[in-house]
Amino acid sequence: MKKTNLIIIAVVVILAVGGGSFYFGMSYGKSQNTRPNFTAGNFQGMRANRTGANGGNFILGSIISSDTTSITLQLPGNAGSKIIFYSDKTQISKMASGSISDLANGTSVSINGTTNPDGSVTAQSIQIRPALTK
Repeated sequence: MKKTNLIIIAVVVILAVGGGSFYFGMSYGKSQNTRPNFTAGNFQGMRANRTGANGGNFILGSIISSDTTSITLQLPGNAGSKIIFYSDKTQISKMASGSISDLANGTSVSINGTTNPDGSVTAQSIQIRPALTK
């Protein structure tokens, strides 16, 4: 009988230690920030402007104005606007090759670039996207 009690106690201790370890491991995992570091703009529950490698940003929005060196994006979800600078070295793409003339008002784009001290962004690449739905 004593042997049976020892086995039962051992099983209970093993289950308690294993269950506690699992619980605390899950709690620790949830506390770790494994999501991208999003910094501004809100797009359907997701952040649309996020800091990436080398200080780059990924920005979604629709062009509301443009000139020969910049476009201004309306960010989704009433998140304001952002000025994006580009040059002839900026890669512009769509399902087919794109060009600066494709950057018209109302065009949805995603931008990857570097944030300037004034908050504007210098684009490294601009991808023309299907229109954003509201």
